[in-house]
Amino acid sequence: MRLNTRMLALVGMLIYPALGANASENCEVRSGCSGAALCANPDDTSTAGAWSVGARTVKIQGLTVEVWYPAQDTASLAAGPKSYDMRLWLPAKEQSKVPATKVPPQVCDCFADLPLDTEHGPYPVVLFAHGTGGFRTQTLSLMTHLASRGFVVLAADHPGLYLADLLQFKFGAKVSTDLQSILKALRNEAPEVSFLKGKVALNHIGLIGHSAGGNAVSSLSGLADVEFVVPMAAGGTSNGPDLKGSMILGALNDKVVAYSRQQSAFNASPSPKRLIGLGNAGHLAFSDLCALKNEDGEDMVAVAQKYKIANAGFATGLWDGCSAGQLSPALAATIVNYTVAAGAEEVLQCADRSASFKNLKSRYKEVTEFKETLQ
Repeated sequence: MRLNTRMLALVGMLIYPALGANASENCEVRSGCSGAALCANPDDTSTAGAWSVGARTVKIQGLTVEVWYPAQDTASLAAGPKSYDMRLWLPAKEQSKVPATKVPPQVCDCFADLPLDTEHGPYPVVLFAHGTGGFRTQTLSLMTHLASRGFVVLAADHPGLYLADLLQFKFGAKVSTDLQSILKALRNEAPEVSFLKGKVALNHIGLIGHSAGGNAVSSLSGLADVEFVVPMAAGGTSNGPDLKGSMILGALNDKVVAYSRQQSAFNASPSPKRLIGLGNAGHLAFSDLCALKNEDGEDMVAVAQKYKIANAGFATGLWDGCSAGQLSPALAATIVNYTVAAGAEEVLQCADRSASFKNLKSRYKEVTEFKETLQ
């Protein structure tokens, strides 16, 4: 049964009751990097953090950007969690082909336009770049997970790379330039992101990217203030003046970007670094795309083919890792949340997360390979 707006509101109140208590107001404050005042998060980095998560959609230099952030006020939780309509990432002329009741719903563990928690911070910044045929919410569970644990997270629809452009054969993405435009807007306190003014730690920046987006973030390892880089199903990193850590994630059964590429990238990347390989997993294990299904159990590809979205077959070649019997989307998301949050908090929040990595393989047998070189 598909959720309507009223039901979403009820679900928001039932699923997220702890958020209604506004935990960030009564949190145990600890000191982060550069003396930031942060709430102490649970040591289990797979669990949500101390904050409710706010979300805003903004425009930055022509880019549509989603911002997820630690929120202070939870009064509007009764309105229900924010949701995203998957049709918005189809070409405009194709969107009406799919009935609203047949759209795979994407409900966010976040709430639209909550005010930023200004009692704490400043918060480290994480930028995410999607892959070919993706979009800004393709890895939504990780974005909100990080925001709940004290990060300001931004992700854009990258022209020439995101789904609508792929289906129209519009190429020529400039993802690295897009990411730098977002950072420039933050540094200049542009009106679009003025609600973050004074509460983003732009000397503590993390970059995360999937596939083509992973290649883009790798190329920006050398930017000033970039301390943590996470290429997923992509390549490695290069030296940077402020780089303090990288985490290379790959899937052993990836048919789009072979896992051997991540192994080679790890060997060539500067220390400190970690390599995490997921067994029985494919290219999309680092996104939420496999989990998005409508009331009939149809995923995005099945829906696109059923309603004859133009050139949908072109995107199916990237649909790797969603087969029955492979690593479940829910477990994949849990492992990604656990590992990326641990690494990001270690580097960007100066938290001790050594135990998270010490226990990684014993906790998740699906992590087939784990290597780290910390010196």
